[in-house]
Amino acid sequence: MKSEHIPKATIKRLAMYVQVLETLKREGSQVVSSELLARACSVNPSQIRKDLAYFGEFGVRGVGYHVQDLIYSIKHSLGVDRVWKCALVGVGNLGKALLRHQDFKFRGFDIVGAFDCDPFKIGEEVSGLEVVCTRRLKDAVKELGIEIGLITTPVNRAQRAANFLIEAGVKGIINYSPAMLTVPSDVYVEYVDFFHHFYSVAFSITLDRKQDRPGVDSTDEDDA
Repeated sequence: MKSEHIPKATIKRLAMYVQVLETLKREGSQVVSSELLARACSVNPSQIRKDLAYFGEFGVRGVGYHVQDLIYSIKHSLGVDRVWKCALVGVGNLGKALLRHQDFKFRGFDIVGAFDCDPFKIGEEVSGLEVVCTRRLKDAVKELGIEIGLITTPVNRAQRAANFLIEAGVKGIINYSPAMLTVPSDVYVEYVDFFHHFYSVAFSITLDRKQDRPGVDSTDEDDA
């Protein structure tokens, strides 16, 4: 790795590159040009070259990138060339859906524990996992080697779930709950809020409709 200061936007694009490259691999492609990869990822070829440059030199001029080699190199650089053990806290509708989602394990994130504080859910089996009381999380983290926690609780229980994960020694949290968490500086949190995407799509549709309306200046409406 050439630099430790890599923008989050670059990390997200690299994850997208891997998904596209894995699709190309399944389709039988062995080599891909930066132009083709860029079109598939809806970015500029120069952006791909810039993103990859953070981690070293890739590709052959006039040939392109060897698909399998680039998949390995990106995964190795991101630290996802191994299996990460995960725990899910909050086995409601969303939690159950994630437990049944096979892509987690396929992409190297194995959810090995499901936890909830609801006595009516404890003991239930979901996708081969028994739901365990959240108070047993610390022992499970040690026994199973869990490093990442997923929070899918209601908003008013998210911080409590985070506290259990932190006390258990988990250093990475993916929070699906619409709550901002208070965590130590050495605990890394990513927030997944589906409504951000809804807002973005709704805004784009609204903007297009304003621009399509004859005789209406959208800038005037904004200034009103």
